[in-house]
Amino acid sequence: MLAYDIRGSGPGLVLLHGIGNTAAETWGTLVDSLAATHTVVLADLPGSGRSPLPGGPLAADTVADQVVETALGTGLSDFVIAGASLGAAVAVKAAARHPGRVRGLFTLAGFARPRTTLWLNLELWASLHARRDEGLSALLTSLSFSEEYLTLLTPQRVRQLTAAFAGSAPGTAEQIAFALGIDVRGDLRAVTAPALVVASPGDRMVAPEHSLELAEGIPGARLAAVGGGHAAAIEEPGRTLEILTGFLRDI
Repeated sequence: MLAYDIRGSGPGLVLLHGIGNTAAETWGTLVDSLAATHTVVLADLPGSGRSPLPGGPLAADTVADQVVETALGTGLSDFVIAGASLGAAVAVKAAARHPGRVRGLFTLAGFARPRTTLWLNLELWASLHARRDEGLSALLTSLSFSEEYLTLLTPQRVRQLTAAFAGSAPGTAEQIAFALGIDVRGDLRAVTAPALVVASPGDRMVAPEHSLELAEGIPGARLAAVGGGHAAAIEEPGRTLEILTGFLRDI
């Protein structure tokens, strides 16, 4: 099982995060509202939070199975799974492998595989991380937030955001390698649960074309948009919550 936090009560909702983060960091702006109506499981992928890394490279099938095992270990029998960024690819894999458990799939700024620009971003991230380059936090800030959002912030607030990116999960390097090698395009057709794919037009890390690829590949999937950049849940928490809770009501 993965390390997790659990909040609230009601139907199950499992939240997954992206590279270098935890579920609480990625979804924290929405958790209180979601926990008012759902049992929210904040699962940390291997190498984040208290979840240890395996002895070898991360494998999509294994990580997806760990997510489902963790959810079942909390007492849930079925659940909606919501994944952001890398967590979206893991969520797709979980939905494809466990159709009897995953009753809804929600992706935010997600991808099925790293297309060229994302691949280049990940390679640069890996290189700067490996040599502990002090410029990495500034790069990640610029890629995570939209130009419009950053322009409205004071220099002090921008420096606070940059400082927040100075730290990273212990397994960041392994998670980047995982993302570089992941490809769940072959799993998209196997997703039978209702799916909502949410793109962010201002995303400079994972371009909206990745979400289009997900939506076109998953049978019956709907495509929606939220303002802001890659960290849409931070930039546009109200709209992100509105879209997610609307999806939860629909299913």
